[in-house]
Amino acid sequence: MNRRTALISAAVVAGWALIVAPGIAQSPNAFGVPSADLPQPGTAMKAVPGSRAQGWLSQGRSEVLARHGMVATSDPLAAEAGLEILRNGGNAIDAAVATGAMLDVTSQNDTGIGGDLFALVYIAKDKKLYALNSGGWAPSGWTPEFFKTKLGVTRVPQNGVNSASVPGAISGYDALLKRFGTVGFKEAFERAARLADEGWGIAERRHSDLKNATNGLKNDQDSASTFLVDGQTPALYSIIRNPGLSKALRLIQAQGRDAFYKGEIADAIVKKVQANGGVMTKADLGEFASEWIEPLSTNYHGYDVFELPPPGQGFAALEMLNILEVCVPTFNTTLAALGPADPQYWHYMVEAKKLAYSDLLANNADPMFAKVNVKELLSKTHAAALCSKIDPNVAGKPGVTGSTDGGTIYLTTADRWGNMVSLIHSVFGVYGSRATVPPYGFVLHNRGSAFSLDPKSPNIVAPHKRPFHTIIAGFVMKNGEPLMTFGNMGGGVQPETHAQHMINLIDLGMNVQMTTDAARFTHERADDDRRRPLHAQPELERAVARAESLQSGRRRPENEGPRSPGRERRISRRVSGDPLHEGSADAAAGLRSQLRDAGSAGERRLSGRVRPSQRWPGGRLVGKEGQRAKGKGQDSLFCALCSLPSALEGYLKFPPSKQPFWPLLFG
Repeated sequence: MNRRTALISAAVVAGWALIVAPGIAQSPNAFGVPSADLPQPGTAMKAVPGSRAQGWLSQGRSEVLARHGMVATSDPLAAEAGLEILRNGGNAIDAAVATGAMLDVTSQNDTGIGGDLFALVYIAKDKKLYALNSGGWAPSGWTPEFFKTKLGVTRVPQNGVNSASVPGAISGYDALLKRFGTVGFKEAFERAARLADEGWGIAERRHSDLKNATNGLKNDQDSASTFLVDGQTPALYSIIRNPGLSKALRLIQAQGRDAFYKGEIADAIVKKVQANGGVMTKADLGEFASEWIEPLSTNYHGYDVFELPPPGQGFAALEMLNILEVCVPTFNTTLAALGPADPQYWHYMVEAKKLAYSDLLANNADPMFAKVNVKELLSKTHAAALCSKIDPNVAGKPGVTGSTDGGTIYLTTADRWGNMVSLIHSVFGVYGSRATVPPYGFVLHNRGSAFSLDPKSPNIVAPHKRPFHTIIAGFVMKNGEPLMTFGNMGGGVQPETHAQHMINLIDLGMNVQMTTDAARFTHERADDDRRRPLHAQPELERAVARAESLQSGRRRPENEGPRSPGRERRISRRVSGDPLHEGSADAAAGLRSQLRDAGSAGERRLSGRVRPSQRWPGGRLVGKEGQRAKGKGQDSLFCALCSLPSALEGYLKFPPSKQPFWPLLFG
């Protein structure tokens, strides 16, 4: 053996020894623990999803069933807060407020006490569905002239105090508890107030939002001191505390809504806003009140689907369903016959969306200031009049352009008496206005940025007017009996997603877990033509491509490489088909991009209660040295892969309902 061969052999042996050396993990991020080189380990994962052993193999989990109660939302700590209320004898309304309050602590990227709230509430003893509008109004000093002349802008700002209208959430909680609840703020806010003081762990989705918002939060000193550590994003799985927010919740527990709208918190809000060039007054806060209103509905293939009225965008979901119900049969087919692998199925869906959203963007506004003829817009006659605008082979151009982003939380609860709540709650953009109210640790929303300054728009800004609202909650009934609640996050995509859920459930026969996991599209037509109009999950694009191959008489092999740009453009025209983007590589790429939708699939599939008895297999996962408050909580995180919705089952203190609850859908 010559010297070179010996050296090579020695290197191979040494390398093999390193590979098989006992006690050394081959990943520097074992158990997903972040490192300096990889602060978000999931971004480097190359594994593919597994599948179930039965049923629809892509379904992420089985449905959750229960007899005594149900709570579904996007955060396990919040779901557990709602369940605790149910266990202690509270009803679905009490549980919804407790769940929302916990989200106000853990999820200020999406929601908070500085945001707005809307709800649909079914009361079993009344056999009636109620609707609550607790969207805040504009300050009395907000006029087009204030923005154009004093601020020198051409649109309402996207962030800062002059994007914040009066927050409506606390008023909404108060209205729910006083009319239908059995507890007060003291009980409903207790768990959230305690957690804000003791701390909680920041997981991937919210860590990602915080990381992306860090530069914006740095622009506000109060936001930086509340949400950042030495001006930087806290590490993934860090323990987060917000004692200022705990103080605010304690004040509301002791003094009720007046603490927020007339008391110390109101003083702090006005001080923050006026110190930064805003005009909100204490009277703007003190005069605000939530409104009980009538929900809207349409019948879709035998099921009554309910949505919130203007200034919410719920009527667009109902109009989209009407268009599909009335117009698709005129082409001698049905959505069920086509199925979601057929390009024509998605063509009809997107075309219906364009028509419904054109009506939405042209008409939606605060009905106290503008006439919104929803009765006409939701008539089957109006839907029939739109059928001629759908060409089965050519994409139509949207009559009105516009696009609204936003982040939100959705939650839903049910109790053993049959009461059900469908609730949506938001600070609009990620971390809202990014302006934090000291010393109370909450961001003001930026909902005011949804106003228009165009004098021709029904949504033009005016004192004490509510802006165009993206957040909506859904409800379904059959023959006058409640069937399910549903909703999703995602700003302007909510109506089109609501409609897709209903089609999945009613026309395609999916169960509620399937429709949560099924791929969806979103379509937007922004004023900026450079933005891609259609976004679809990759599996959906691949399914459509395979179907088109079969229809053209050619089956594309599974291992065939990427399609040529020309072929992608053909698929894009056929499915999204925006004529302003035909022949554009950007338009084709839209089909291949991730669906910009409600929450993350990982969060939807792996959310659940975190049980202290089930420690993560690495013991202490992440702790931040020197940040533990004495005697309050612990700096270890515990993890168990449980499922949301979280169910109250087998708890025998109260008699069970006669039938199990439907698992409540959240998207």
